[in-house]
Amino acid sequence: MNKPVVFHKRMQREESASYDRATLGYIHNAAAHGLYEIRGLGAKRKLPNFDDLVFLGASLSRYALEGYRERCDTRTVLGTRYATKPIELAIPITIAGMSFGALSANVKDALGRAATDMGTSTTTGDGCMTPEERRSSKTLIYQCLPSRYGVNPDDVRRADAIEVVIGQGAKPGGGGMLLGQKVNPRLARMRVLPEGVDQLSASRHPDWTGPDDLTIKIQELREITDWEKPIYVKVGATRTSHDVKLAVHAGADVIVVDGMHGGTAATQSAFIEHVGIPTLAALKQAVAALEELNMKDKVQLIISGGIRSGANVAKALAMGADAVAIGQGMMMALGCNHHSYFQNGAHHSAVDDYAALGTAPGFCHHCHTGLCPVGVTTQDAMLEQRLAPATGAKHVRNYLKTLNMELTTIARACGKQNVHHLEREDLVALTVEAAATAGVPLAGTDCPPAADRLCLGAAHRRLPDLACTLLLPEYGA
Repeated sequence: MNKPVVFHKRMQREESASYDRATLGYIHNAAAHGLYEIRGLGAKRKLPNFDDLVFLGASLSRYALEGYRERCDTRTVLGTRYATKPIELAIPITIAGMSFGALSANVKDALGRAATDMGTSTTTGDGCMTPEERRSSKTLIYQCLPSRYGVNPDDVRRADAIEVVIGQGAKPGGGGMLLGQKVNPRLARMRVLPEGVDQLSASRHPDWTGPDDLTIKIQELREITDWEKPIYVKVGATRTSHDVKLAVHAGADVIVVDGMHGGTAATQSAFIEHVGIPTLAALKQAVAALEELNMKDKVQLIISGGIRSGANVAKALAMGADAVAIGQGMMMALGCNHHSYFQNGAHHSAVDDYAALGTAPGFCHHCHTGLCPVGVTTQDAMLEQRLAPATGAKHVRNYLKTLNMELTTIARACGKQNVHHLEREDLVALTVEAAATAGVPLAGTDCPPAADRLCLGAAHRRLPDLACTLLLPEYGA
């Protein structure tokens, strides 16, 4: 009898690249239950992002500004194309749309307070405007989504701008989800839904089939608001160049582009990880589309999806955005994935509550369950008290203040008296992929990879021919 061949011990425990533990877990779970995974937050895969870019600070060839003696302006105006009352913000950092339903009423109140204190705007999200949010928000953007939950002309008039949502970065082409455990009596009344029943929003607007119909919808909204309020159009990043041009043609004052780094309250993991394009790529395409139409600065651009730091904000502005919108970062500032919550004047551990969900602080994406251990993404009467509006507002305000200080610090280091003077020339990329995606030079070269191959000099000539062909197809034979 032949003895089995014994391989090296390392080979016996070598993990497959195609069927690693995560892939095996996915297949085994699908085989056992016949269901796809639903979760919250955003993509977990590694994607080209703003961290792959760095600034060229001032030296002999550029003159830096003194940090505490020379002013760096952050004032931002949105909606100057047609609206008679454009939005004026103290900083170019806004709070993205997150619904009452996805978030608790206390959280929406906290976000409004923080936005007001910092002179910026917050956004309603799906499912209508709450009195708490309108009361606390000096500048409130009202979202009009395919679901039409709670949308009414009176609330539209009470808003400071209207955002027509075509898609969301985490799930372009898909509708919103709100599982039944989050549909409490108040939410059911506001959305005219049965209590405790799963809700799946429509994936497209019910009253139009294309961009010409969007033009009519924008005209209707202008008439309702007497042409005072700016009209935003938000798209999930896919065919970004075409979408931006069509939104401009339809009459948008402001365009919001949400990359696949963006988050969601609940959707299929397949959507989050495999649909859409990275924010970096979408921003480049959106700016190019506006420049091609000669509408840059006439139509303002807000970029969102995965922006977490002041450096990220600065890079987005340098690439051509007029402002950014942040959602997940605001949730983290509120305490999302923190190991404790602050209640009745003391910190309390939430570790056991995370464990009950089958997760741990830093790994939680269970927003869809409504059982948020720190009271952010819940409608439970007890859990939502774990986040008091005053406490949440303080933390978000500190976060916004930090982002803005980092933004102005970088702008001054680049010699700019206004953060909106940051430009692509101030940026270089650390990887070939990021250089090609963002359209900025690879560090140590003078031209973006999309330019003529000879322009890249010795740095790219050292790359293997196959790598150049695969990463940068225009370099191929």
